[in-house]
Amino acid sequence: MIFDHIVLSVSNLEMSKHLYSHALSALGMAFIREDDGCIGFGSHGKPSLWLYEDSLPHKPMHIAFIAQDRKSVDAFHQAALAAGGKDNGAPGLRPQYHQDYYGAFIIDPDGHNIEAVCRQPE
Repeated sequence: MIFDHIVLSVSNLEMSKHLYSHALSALGMAFIREDDGCIGFGSHGKPSLWLYEDSLPHKPMHIAFIAQDRKSVDAFHQAALAAGGKDNGAPGLRPQYHQDYYGAFIIDPDGHNIEAVCRQPE
């Protein structure tokens, strides 16, 4: 991991909490806490992704989360779609990035491109 945390503004905190809670649970991450109008997601009790509501959310960003295996990528994509995310790339190999790059992409309610990726061979 090369970062401690990311802070991202969203237009509707409750809608984003719903989507991210479901999608990130497939990757072993969870809602950890709310602090001063921000909500934090992460693992092992430490938030690494913070969301806060703002009437002017950030320009759409691309954030890729590490998945431990390909089944987790599949589960992330399915959970994100069921929670209101929009498909931006079904789970599958992306050999143009790396021989074993297996990823899936969704668009959140604010246009952020959220990805789960596993770089492990099958």
